[in-house]
Formats: sequence, structure tokens, C-alpha cells
Amino acid sequence: MRILIVNWSIRRVAGTEEYLDNIIPELFKHGHEVAFAHEVDLPAARERISLPPGTPTWDMSVLGRKHTLERMRSWKPELIYAHGLLNTKFESGFLDIAPALYFAHNYYGTCISGLKTFQFPIVQPCSRRFGSACLLHYFPRRCGGRNPLTMFRLFFRESKRLANFSRYKGIITHSSHMREEYLRQGLPQDRVHSFLHEISPWPESARTVNTQMASQATRSREATWRLLFVGRMELLKGGTTLIDALPLAAAALNHPIHLVLAGDGPDRGKWERHASRIRERHPAVSFEFAGWVGRESLETHYAETDLLVVPSLWPEPFGRIGPEAGLRSVPVAAFAVGGIPDWLLDGVNGFLAPGDPPTVVGLAEAIAKCLSDPVLYQQLRLRASQVAERFNMENHYDALSKAIS
Repeated sequence: MRILIVNWSIRRVAGTEEYLDNIIPELFKHGHEVAFAHEVDLPAARERISLPPGTPTWDMSVLGRKHTLERMRSWKPELIYAHGLLNTKFESGFLDIAPALYFAHNYYGTCISGLKTFQFPIVQPCSRRFGSACLLHYFPRRCGGRNPLTMFRLFFRESKRLANFSRYKGIITHSSHMREEYLRQGLPQDRVHSFLHEISPWPESARTVNTQMASQATRSREATWRLLFVGRMELLKGGTTLIDALPLAAAALNHPIHLVLAGDGPDRGKWERHASRIRERHPAVSFEFAGWVGRESLETHYAETDLLVVPSLWPEPFGRIGPEAGLRSVPVAAFAVGGIPDWLLDGVNGFLAPGDPPTVVGLAEAIAKCLSDPVLYQQLRLRASQVAERFNMENHYDALSKAIS
């Protein structure tokens, strides 16, 4: 089959592009012809998505929308597989070319800001159906920025995106939460699918790192529990909530805790200052801000850590960092928001904290539950890898191939 993949960028920007880096070789391996169209070639500092040699590509920022659509049409695709998009007119244009599937990696067409979160008077997930009433909540509930022109521009863009969904052959989601989100918008049940997402397999080099450091991690655990956060440092990722939860968790465990925060973002300075104040008042907790880390360094952090914490306050569409850690036998504590309960099974591979609303106390209790019983903790480690192994390319491709046919 001739499959034309469409994404906003050809660069490796985030999880969507990591997925494309994995699925394109799989499609090629199964005998499909692949082409790639994108709206921009940005950000320039990121590497490009890997494509098989000779793959046709079209850049709308160079060719313009009209000529890009002409090139796409002339290639005569049998299916268009669309992902993150910026331009709704471009989307409307290629939907006339061939049957299309859309992979909803985020809240495309269901939220003005795309955050699906109220930030006032407390931070909590939003479960409203998208519509004009969202305009009434946008400022009072602080759903996004404070510019009314931007609000209306984004509202009309998301309205057009939602309208375009009626023209797709199917909508693919990677969690039951996201499937319910699109069903709530009135899309037919038989056209909205939830597939097991794919998580990159554990590299052999990482297995070696883990084996070499396992005994060291076990020894360090006798003195201090080592926790890990990985992600962008901004409000809705919950960093300050996690920092505030650590003294409560350390007191419940009667054990010191060291938290490594791997990542960067606009709130990093604020998180560092807050952690410093907490450390001064609570000597049983300590913090290490590692910044952005490469794959090899991240594998080392996985090997050294006892527990991954995903303190996201917003409803993560999936949260692939959790199963990724699970493949390394690292259990997880997180809020029960968004798609996280699809892979974090309470008491099986970690513990969930109530997520509506998420609280410091709830997160501290989930952390303590993971670490308080040595026998249970070892069971969590074992089952973390068992649960994560379901999220593999074979299972994902099997489901995708049925939707393609």
C-alpha cells in the first residue's frame, strides 16, 4: 500500500516524532511504500526523522500549500496517515486526496488551549465537551493565556480541526482516556480506535549498564531511596507538587529520599529555588537538577533509580515515560489523570494518587505505598516490566494494520 505520512515537522521534536521514527521503518519492513509531507522544517537544531532511502518528501514551507497538495496528489497515495498539524486549510486539502487516518497524540480539536486543564481556583483536569461554552470558562478558569484575540483565533482553529474529523476514515488514540475524549465530541464509536502504544525497546547497551549498576543501586537503597522525574519543567508537569510531597513521603517511610530531576523548561529556576527552601527545612530530602540528558545518561538514571514519579497535573494523553521506565523494571507513582491509568495499574506496577484534583498529600501517599514494603516493592519491579512489555511495536502494528486495511 502507498501510505503518505503527514506531520507538522520533519524534525524530531517530541513524542509524536519519536513515534514516526519507529513506525516508518515498520511500515517499510511490511512492504508498504511511504512518502512524507510536512508543514515546516523546524526547529533547525533538532535532527530530522529517519526515512528510508528514496522516500519522497514535500515541505510546504518551501513549496507552498497549493504545490505541496499537487505533489501529494500526483504520488497517488492509497492512504494518508496524519499526525500533528498546524494548518487546517492544508488538512482540508489533503483530505480530498485519499482516505485518511489521524493519530490523536494530543487534544487536537477538543480544547482551545490544548491543555484540557483548569488552572483556577485549583489545577484539575477538564472533562467538558468542546464548544462555544468553553469561551465562557477560558479566562475565569485560566485555561490558557490572557489575550482575547488569541483565545478566539485558537477557538476557531480547534473548531475547524474538529469539523475535519468527520472526513477521516478513522481516529487512532493511544489510551482509553483519549478514545473517550473523542467519543465525547460526538464522533462515531466505530471510527475511534484505542491501540496499545509502542515504546522503544530496551537497547542492549542499557541492559549492560543496568546489570553493572544493580548491586550499587541495591546498596544505596539501604541508605536513601532514589526517585526520578523526567520531563519538561513547567507548571502542569507538577514539579513543585512533587517537591512538596517528598518531606511527607520521607516521614511516612522514616527514610531519606533523593530526587533527581532530569529535564529543563521555563520553570526550572522556580523549581530549583523551591527545592532549596524545602531542603533547608527538611534535611531528610535532597535534590539534583540534572538538566536535559541524552539517551545514554537517561539509561544510567534508570539503572540508579528506585522509583519514577510522574506528577503531571494535566491529563497526559498517554505518558510514555512510564512504560519506558517499566521496561527497566522501575515502578511508578503518578496521579490518575488522562491516559496514565492505561499503563499504571494501581498496586501492580506502582500506585496511583487521586487526580481530580491532584494533591500533595495524595502523591506522597502513592510514593510511600510503592516503597514501604520490601516484598511488595520487589513485586512492583517485576510486574513493571511485565506490564510494559505489552506496549511493543508488534502489538501496535497488528492493530494499525487492521485500521489501514
